[in-house]
Amino acid sequence: MASRKTTSERIAEIEKKQEQMNALKRQLQKREAAENRKARTRRLIMIGAEVEKVLGRAIEEHDLPKLRWFLESQETRGHYFSKAMAEDTLPKRD
Repeated sequence: MASRKTTSERIAEIEKKQEQMNALKRQLQKREAAENRKARTRRLIMIGAEVEKVLGRAIEEHDLPKLRWFLESQETRGHYFSKAMAEDTLPKRD
């Protein structure tokens, strides 16, 4: 005849399973955070590459305050940057 587990043994098993599930949850959260960081890094690199392409030169660290000022001034004057980014289609080029 199979022996029945005591209540304390069953509680211990449940607690062990909970610890395993919590460890798995933490592992998945770390993986998700790493994926998000990689996606953000890729996005930032692509944005920088596009800005350098438009400028025709590399962006130096001392250029960053000027770039930020320009973008903020566009927003202050009429949300031009936000409006341009919200468009569903690209404007036609001549």
